[in-house]
Amino acid sequence: MDYKNFVGGQWVETTDSVANINPSDISDIVGHGARGNADQMIQAIDAAHQAAAGWAASTPQQRFDVLDFVGTEILARKEELGHLLSREEGKTLIEGVGEAARAGQIFKFFAGEALRQTGDRLASVRPGVEVDVTRSPVGVIGMITPWNFPIAIPAWKVAPALCYGNAVVLKPAELVPGCAHALVEILSRSGLPEGVVNLVMGKGSEIGPRLVESAKVNAISFTGSVPTGRGIAAACGQHLKKVQLEMGGKNPMVVLDDADLDLAVAACLNGAFFSTGQRCTASSRLVVTEGIHDRFVAALSDAMKAMKVGNALEAGIQMGPVVDDRQLQQNLSYVDIAAKDGGNVQGGERLNRETEGFYMAPALVTETDNAMRINKEEVFGPVASVVRVKDYDEALSVANDTEFGLSAGICTTSLKHASHFKANAQVGMVMVNLPTAGVDYHVPFGGTKGSSFGSREQGRYAAEFYTTVKTAYTLP
Repeated sequence: MDYKNFVGGQWVETTDSVANINPSDISDIVGHGARGNADQMIQAIDAAHQAAAGWAASTPQQRFDVLDFVGTEILARKEELGHLLSREEGKTLIEGVGEAARAGQIFKFFAGEALRQTGDRLASVRPGVEVDVTRSPVGVIGMITPWNFPIAIPAWKVAPALCYGNAVVLKPAELVPGCAHALVEILSRSGLPEGVVNLVMGKGSEIGPRLVESAKVNAISFTGSVPTGRGIAAACGQHLKKVQLEMGGKNPMVVLDDADLDLAVAACLNGAFFSTGQRCTASSRLVVTEGIHDRFVAALSDAMKAMKVGNALEAGIQMGPVVDDRQLQQNLSYVDIAAKDGGNVQGGERLNRETEGFYMAPALVTETDNAMRINKEEVFGPVASVVRVKDYDEALSVANDTEFGLSAGICTTSLKHASHFKANAQVGMVMVNLPTAGVDYHVPFGGTKGSSFGSREQGRYAAEFYTTVKTAYTLP
């Protein structure tokens, strides 16, 4: 199938395309994604700019109807869309279907929010003067999304943007054109005016700067790597453009001596290795107190080795392939670095399966300290390291000793330590006796330090980014 770009309400051809390869079976070509150029991106921006005022003037009912239509269709087709997602990205089928369902739920949530937009009426300090505080759309939103959540992340950017009356230009990752195309195809039939939603796929280095630097784009929402995010922030600052960044993580999971061992192992197995570890919220650092350390490592090692790794579309598979060869080679290189730095590596080797794909065994690196590269840099794969610590105080110190601050978890039966950790972990999201990965769609998502910049995503807090506040004074 050819996945085309969508500009000004029309599906448009490109002179170049890129093969969409199934990472579970590289002989399986899912389709061909359009590779748009700078001129096509400019056309999309112009279309969004022309459509923005009309959609900003739409009624809450119009916005509800569009978003509810999209959410309803996604949920009705979640099995089909989940299959496409798993085929092109490599996460297991159960995870793919779950992500598709989440995308539908996000649209449903923001359909409701379209009807719940409120303001404030206040008394002025001046007699007889009325004050109204309302929210207005920002205008044209440029969106740059990653490959690891190819339908959920576009959904949690596009849905609130439309809910609050903005026009959209979506630039997804080239590795996953199928899901972006499927989402926009549904949007194209939702009743949106032409130009309100535009899809431009292509090389980020060619079309990304056009999106970020255009004077007709009022805000950029980006999810991806730290270096790219910093570059986007600098460019947006130069152009005085609103910016929202979700970037990396090196998330700690603290396991205390009093933890329920089975629960801790299950939480860490999920957080570190599910979705092939390709989540910015993955538990990549396991900070374990010495009293439970050996028992925990032995139990987690056994559980890890028992994981079924294989074709993402096969029943019973717990971990699919890495997304592509480039990511696989990066993962393997970090395993080698960890070993050379003195870590004890279990697993982490490349695997062969019935179909040729980008398979690797999950890796656990023990006997590490927080100064090692494996504990400083984001791997973005199924690789977790263990840091042994003396007690809770040292565990908290190690957990916070990172340039990232997205998610953190703690496994404990102590209310005292759980409460203290929630208050003092330097992150945007804290999990107690739960995996560090896995969040709800109706609450805010984001972090601190090098992980995030700007307003939170998802839930009602999304209004902070996708709207601007207007204060009006009236003397009747």
